[in-house]
Amino acid sequence: MLFRASANPSKVSQRVVVTGVGIVTGLGAGAAINEAGFRAGKTAFSPVTFFDVSKQRVMTAAQAEVPEQSPSKRVSQKQWRRMDRASRLLFMAAEEAWEQAGWNGGERLPVILGTTSGGMNLGEAFYRQAIGTPQKAYGQATRVVQYQAQRQVLDIAEALGFSGPVTLIANACASGGNAIGQAFEMIRYGDAERVLTGGYDGLCQLVFAGFDSLQALSTTSCRPFDAQRDGLALGEGAAVLTMESLASAEKRGAKILGEVVGYGAATDSHHLTQPHPQGDAALKSMQEATRMASIAPEQVGYINAHGTGTPMNDGAEAHAISRWAGEHAGMMRVSSTKASIGHLLGAAGSVEAVICLQALQGQWLPPMRGTQTADPACKFELVREPATASYEYALSNSFGFGGANATLIFRRWS
Repeated sequence: MLFRASANPSKVSQRVVVTGVGIVTGLGAGAAINEAGFRAGKTAFSPVTFFDVSKQRVMTAAQAEVPEQSPSKRVSQKQWRRMDRASRLLFMAAEEAWEQAGWNGGERLPVILGTTSGGMNLGEAFYRQAIGTPQKAYGQATRVVQYQAQRQVLDIAEALGFSGPVTLIANACASGGNAIGQAFEMIRYGDAERVLTGGYDGLCQLVFAGFDSLQALSTTSCRPFDAQRDGLALGEGAAVLTMESLASAEKRGAKILGEVVGYGAATDSHHLTQPHPQGDAALKSMQEATRMASIAPEQVGYINAHGTGTPMNDGAEAHAISRWAGEHAGMMRVSSTKASIGHLLGAAGSVEAVICLQALQGQWLPPMRGTQTADPACKFELVREPATASYEYALSNSFGFGGANATLIFRRWS
């Protein structure tokens, strides 16, 4: 199934730009430290200390540093204490993007965010206390309130001083990409002038143990598109983008970081957890994004692949990229930044969108340094060392369990 390209094609299409970004990953908090890390191909994996992994096959992940004390005057220490790990990551990213954009509070601002686990840590804490002996009720009601799916969005809305319609997208690992795509559509067709969007997810024991029990986690190292790859690595973080119409940004005199020009989405019904071996839905998603951007594949200078490091996903994506690029496949430069920070699930698409914008601005290519021998299915160039390059468009793929696929295309702003 291919999703709609426009809810109301009779409306005038507006250009959509990004005027602020905020990002937190295992590499650190903030756009500058993350850009430096991705540009150098650094990795952020270490032993998991946030919960017990002693009974798991895999014991490492890319943990983010989450402060115990509120890092902002906008959130009291009491409010910060009530937030779970994912909410704190989201707030840190949202505040950075908000300040960079120079937006003011007091307006009705739509928010579209992607996540897979939301406040799962609070659910786990509720369960542990509920089954504890002796049972304790203290604090349980607060956990229930904070666990609600919309709570994380309400926290940042209250802190930054805005209101507006809230949309949460839970399309597995395509959530962050789909959230940005929906925000793009909303502005493009004049349904909103500005939208706060992105994705977030914190590490939690239930999800970590689930991926480990599926034997989807690598017992060696995450090596996307390597012929000997053996699985993904988990990470955590958040990325938030302030997106607005070009007219709005120019009216404010805002600094523009890049333009969103294409969005494609398609559903793969082949299998619950396995993509179609030839990447049929991934191909449709990429084709729709390039059609909307009115560009040809050979104009794309860099592809940030979904590239989880799992045998089936990477193989299907490799076939999809080669089919999409056709005779130009050899020109494509591809890497997966999950080799540096792991798979951030609902945050992956938004974090990778920020990386694409940074790479376009600085004209560099993010390397994945762990990959040694390329899978024969890769007919394109794998970026394995830090490099500079001159290019106009970057494409980002996000594919999820259950068949959700999203592709975004960004254009350099100069």
